[in-house]
Amino acid sequence: MRVAIVDDHPVTREGVAALVAADPRFEVVASVDDPAALPRDDSVDVVVLDLYLADGKPSTPAVAELATHTRVLVMSASRAPADVLAVVRAGASGYVTKDTAKATLLAVLTTVASGGFSLSPQLADVLTAALTPPPTVPEDPSELLSPREREALDLIAAGFTHAQAARRMNVTKATVDTYVERIRVKLQARNKAELTRIALAARRT
Repeated sequence: MRVAIVDDHPVTREGVAALVAADPRFEVVASVDDPAALPRDDSVDVVVLDLYLADGKPSTPAVAELATHTRVLVMSASRAPADVLAVVRAGASGYVTKDTAKATLLAVLTTVASGGFSLSPQLADVLTAALTPPPTVPEDPSELLSPREREALDLIAAGFTHAQAARRMNVTKATVDTYVERIRVKLQARNKAELTRIALAARRT
C-alpha cells in the first residue's frame, strides 16, 4: 500500500515515514511539507496529512481536494470536536492524534488503506458527541415533570427551603431532595437559580 506523508515538521514527518516504511505492508512514496507537492493521480493509496501546517490554519480544504482521488488519514495534536467533524465531513477516511501508539497508527492506516474508516480510540466519543444533537427542553416544564415534581419546583422557585417544601407537601425532606435532583436532570438545570428561572418562565406560558 503506497503512502504519502505530509507534515511541515521534518522530525515528525521523517519519524512517521520511518515507522510506516518499517512495515512491509506499506511503501512510502512521498514525504513532503505541503500537500500541493503531491501528485494528483492514483499513485498514492493513502495520504497521512497533518491538520495544522505552517500557516496555522486547518488543512480542511486540502482534505477535500485530496479525497477526490485518494484516501486521507488526518494526523493532528488537536482533539477538538470541530476539527474532527470538519475533516470527516470534508472526506477524510480517518483521524489520529499525534500521541497515538505506533501499533494503533499502523492499524488505523491499514483500515483506511483497505477502504475503511477509522479513528483513534479516544476520538470515537468526541465524534459521537459532536454528531448528537442536544436534548430539547419544552417551554413548559410540566411536560417533563410529574405533578409532585412540578409542585416541588413551584415551592422551591417561591423561595421555600427543601425542609419547608417537604412540610407543605407532607413528605420528608429526603423525598424533596430526590424530586429536586430529578428535576435538575430532566431540565438540565445546574443550580437553584436556573430552576427558579425555568419555573417562572413556565408560569408565564
